[in-house]
Amino acid sequence: MEAGSLPLELWRMILAYLPLPDLGRCSLVCRAWYELILSLDRTRWRQLYLGYTECRHPNWPNQPDVEPESWREAFKQHYLASKMWTKNAAILETSVCFSLFRRRRTRRTLSVGPGHEFHSLGSALAMSSLFDRILLFPGLHEEQGEIILKVPVEIVGHGKLGEVALLASIDQQCSTTRLCNLVFMPAWFSPFMFKTTSGHVQFDNCNFENGHIQVHGPGTCQVKFCTFKNTHVFLHNVPLCVLENCEFVGSENNSVTVEGHPSSENNWAYTHLLGLIRSSPGVLPTEDSDSLMSLDLESRDQAWSPRTCGIVIEGSQSPTSPATGSPKAGSQETEVGSDGERVARTPDSSDGGLSPSGEDEDEDQLTYRLSYQVQGPRPVLGGSFLGPPLPGASIQLPSCLVLNSLHQELQKDREAMALASSVQGCLIRKCLFRDGKGGVFVCSYGRAKMEGNIFRNLTYAVRCIHNSKIIMLRNHIHHCRASGIFLRLEGGGLIAGNNIYDNAEAGVDIRKKSNPLILCNQIHHGLRSGIVVLGNGKGIIRNNQIFSNKEAGIYILYHGNPVVSRNHIFKGSAAGIAVNENGRGLITENVIRENQWGGVDIRRGGVPILRSNLICFGYSDGVVVGDEGKGLLEGNTIYANKGCGVWMMSSSLPHITSNHVSYNGVYGVAVFSQKDGSGESPGGHVAQENFGEDGDATLWETELERDDDLLRRPIATALVESNTVNHNGASGLYVQSSEVLHVITNVIHANGDRGITVAQSSQLTRVANNSISCNHQSGVKVEAQCKVEFRGNGIYDNRGHGIITKGDSTVIENDIIGNRGSGLQLLPTSDTKVIKNRIHSFRAYGIAVQGRAKALLQENTVFQGKTNKTIFQQISNNQECIMQNNKFLVFKKKSETWCLANPPARPHLENSLRGPSAAHSGQKVTAMATRITAHVEGGYHSKRSIFCTIL
Repeated sequence: MEAGSLPLELWRMILAYLPLPDLGRCSLVCRAWYELILSLDRTRWRQLYLGYTECRHPNWPNQPDVEPESWREAFKQHYLASKMWTKNAAILETSVCFSLFRRRRTRRTLSVGPGHEFHSLGSALAMSSLFDRILLFPGLHEEQGEIILKVPVEIVGHGKLGEVALLASIDQQCSTTRLCNLVFMPAWFSPFMFKTTSGHVQFDNCNFENGHIQVHGPGTCQVKFCTFKNTHVFLHNVPLCVLENCEFVGSENNSVTVEGHPSSENNWAYTHLLGLIRSSPGVLPTEDSDSLMSLDLESRDQAWSPRTCGIVIEGSQSPTSPATGSPKAGSQETEVGSDGERVARTPDSSDGGLSPSGEDEDEDQLTYRLSYQVQGPRPVLGGSFLGPPLPGASIQLPSCLVLNSLHQELQKDREAMALASSVQGCLIRKCLFRDGKGGVFVCSYGRAKMEGNIFRNLTYAVRCIHNSKIIMLRNHIHHCRASGIFLRLEGGGLIAGNNIYDNAEAGVDIRKKSNPLILCNQIHHGLRSGIVVLGNGKGIIRNNQIFSNKEAGIYILYHGNPVVSRNHIFKGSAAGIAVNENGRGLITENVIRENQWGGVDIRRGGVPILRSNLICFGYSDGVVVGDEGKGLLEGNTIYANKGCGVWMMSSSLPHITSNHVSYNGVYGVAVFSQKDGSGESPGGHVAQENFGEDGDATLWETELERDDDLLRRPIATALVESNTVNHNGASGLYVQSSEVLHVITNVIHANGDRGITVAQSSQLTRVANNSISCNHQSGVKVEAQCKVEFRGNGIYDNRGHGIITKGDSTVIENDIIGNRGSGLQLLPTSDTKVIKNRIHSFRAYGIAVQGRAKALLQENTVFQGKTNKTIFQQISNNQECIMQNNKFLVFKKKSETWCLANPPARPHLENSLRGPSAAHSGQKVTAMATRITAHVEGGYHSKRSIFCTIL
């Protein structure tokens, strides 16, 4: 049959008057009619769905204003679900017992109410048979005794929801029951409105008020479009229960409790219910549907997006712009600073190549060029962070740091995919929990899966304890008065794709050996921390966005030991990650940016491993290692923070290796000591105190594991090894400490002040095999009463002196070449041993001894500088300056050539690789220079040209 000559619009108008059975028959006529029936989705199918009294809007209660993709499909799904309770009818019909004693084969409808066949529900049940329909008419139906359901029946309220109220306590002892369109209230003698221990019960479009519902395994239940007001749902050992499109309001305790391991014994409904769940549309992400949550978060935080590909630097000025303006190109100014420190202000040549030559000199006089290239460890994150940050510029992240969608993460992690797809215990989907104490409580090996729910204005949303497992997908959790999700006592599971925000405590709280997988969530705008891990809590925290929280984005303490990887943690009001009170953790490949406090804050026994993170654009320091902080910092890029790159306080013993610390506003690495009793470290840095929930620290110490972590080796001294520290606003390394410090095999290059400043060092500071070059003032300065040993360093082309010292220093086997001031300047109060060094300065003295400096100069090679300067300067007749076996080289002829060949130019790093840093040999500092060549005419005081090159 064809549609004929009538227009399609007219056919749609005609078919819009047909009831549901006739629409089904018309769709079987032919393909044209089938497609015509399908085209009625927004008209007739919508009318049929909304006119069906047994269900509400498909997206109620969370999004009642959003239409479904297909009204017909929604109607079909609900219709099939409403008939699911009768799936065991064929089994009962073939039963021998029922075949002998059953009353009749056809279903009856029994009416209950004033003026109808029965006056009470109990009397109607006494006369009912298998699968009869009991129709309750409007009014209040109160039962004085407990009702026991012994045969499968359907109890339905007639009229609009709310017109039929049932005050009863029902005990189901049959295989299946359905209740629809009723308002349940507890009877006077029991708080339980309904309970079952073995059968299947289905609730559709009901209201429950001020009572309890209990389902015990192997019993099952299916609840749709119901409202629970101050009602508690107990699910004990249930193999499978489904709560869909329900509203839980005003609970005085937990709204839903899931207790006990799912029963291994399954009733008849288990298979049918599982098939219905898998056939209905869920909220598992697909590549096309993986998008933003419904909340308009971009209006609250313009920098947030679910798949961050770049970082935009906001503001009109770079956060690391120096305090003083750069000199104009071509200008040259030489000043003498305090304590005789020489500062040469010249055009910037910090990136190597030719050093600035005396442009004001005549061509026939001496010209000096320093030609070499600094070869140090490159940034582990690629070339985006080699140059200075530009205002308003966008820095593209390397692919290893770009966040994946939830779909991509699940495709990569098959175990997580299997967990996300599994259904066991209780499934809570598209429900609303609001204005009560608790949402879902899972305990004692319980299993629960929550998809697409909203938890708001509760004390807490979800609690998971005692070896229980939860699966949480695409839920909204906000405005909780405590933590959003709370796991303790070995709780675990999968928490993925959720939007967790505006909670009074932590968004996710992990304690006491709990070990969840936290994946692709947005955790933001919390009044405290985003995620807290403590009390031997563990967990895998991966690919999340954690931002705009009042306290630390992730807070690890009391032996918490999570794996934190590939997260974006940004715009927090405190630290990005804080590790305190013996906290641990493996923290890798995260982007930690734009936080008000340190990007990572480690204090009071914290021992984390930080590896391959990007810590940038912070409003304070990049990494803060506070009192008694420890741990390993390896392969991180610490870039463009307004404070220091790394700030180390007293009694802290970190191992800082193979990091790239650049373009930070103050020091690259700063080491400060507080052992002298000062209450606060310089710069106003204070310890972070932001956790006081659930008791004090002593409650946790009795429960902590004492297992050893093989990734952590004992470290007796603080160690700064194999880092690149360049282009920072002040000194590359600043030391003010009363503890032993080792500084080994670093590149310290082009910093805005000195390369290394040792302001206080009562214990020995060992500086070995470093390359210190092109810094804006001296390469190294050592203040009075400091103990420092320099061995095997290359100190090149700094704009002040190579080394200036007032303290107790030992300078052995260093190359101090091409610096603007003196190669080595010894000031009064200094006590210095200078042994087997090679020293050369362009325009000043090779070695300058001022005042009553105590010095031993032995077996050094000092090259001639400018012809009008001497190689050695001693201002006063100092008897305490002892010189033995030094070699002073003066250029005598053009053909003379000198090379730093025996040994080659320092630093020599081949034999100094050790420990975990040896794996990163490709990032080690290589020798900066291989030879120094000089062509000279004339004698020691000759004014003819000298050409000096370091390759």
